[in-house]
Amino acid sequence: IDTGAPTIRHADFDSYKANREATPDDILASIPYIKRILAAFGIPMLALDGYEADDIVGTVAKHAELDGFQVYMMTSDKDYGQLVSDNIFMYKPGKFGQKAEVIGINEICEKYGLKDPEQLIDILGLWGDSADNIPGVPNIGEVKAKKLIGEFGSIENIYAHINEVSNDKMRQTLIDNEEQARLSKNLATIILDVPIAYNWDEMKYGNVNVSELQKIFNELEFRALGSRIFGDAEVMGTAS
Repeated sequence: IDTGAPTIRHADFDSYKANREATPDDILASIPYIKRILAAFGIPMLALDGYEADDIVGTVAKHAELDGFQVYMMTSDKDYGQLVSDNIFMYKPGKFGQKAEVIGINEICEKYGLKDPEQLIDILGLWGDSADNIPGVPNIGEVKAKKLIGEFGSIENIYAHINEVSNDKMRQTLIDNEEQARLSKNLATIILDVPIAYNWDEMKYGNVNVSELQKIFNELEFRALGSRIFGDAEVMGTAS
């Protein structure tokens, strides 16, 4: 989870996420309840000042893959596509009647015209991301970014062969914004070596505090959800 503290990206780029609206009060008020529910379910919460939740997910996912796990990251955030590998997938929850999607290497590469999911970082570096205030390169959107990375493979290789960019106007735009393109790629890159401690055994399902969950659900008047969960309390484990 995010701690709200400034991150490494803020040190690199003062305006990082500066255009985001303040978190609504109702969401802020909900966070303590969310943490209590997660704790009662026995779901560990990992956070470290200076890093975003994306970085922690990326670090844990890659470590888990090395330790032989098959990993599913529950998210619809396109940025996570850079983490996808043979054993790491995005699990995109269904909404508005649509089914959930499992997104792997083939889906990412087909969608963005890539040879490797990691090249999505280069796409984002050129394209930018208005939600995170990552500037990208002016006048280069998704289509042009996909074309450039499809041809050159990476931002670094574009600048190593800048004279081979056929469109004069685009070539000059890239030359004028080289520093911004390289910075944007750094901002879009999910960090994979967050120095955070965790233990796989402590993440195993089963340590559920049913009585605490019932108490929280009663406070929040989650009657329908409570009946769905506590209809078979044994499935949830033993109250502690």
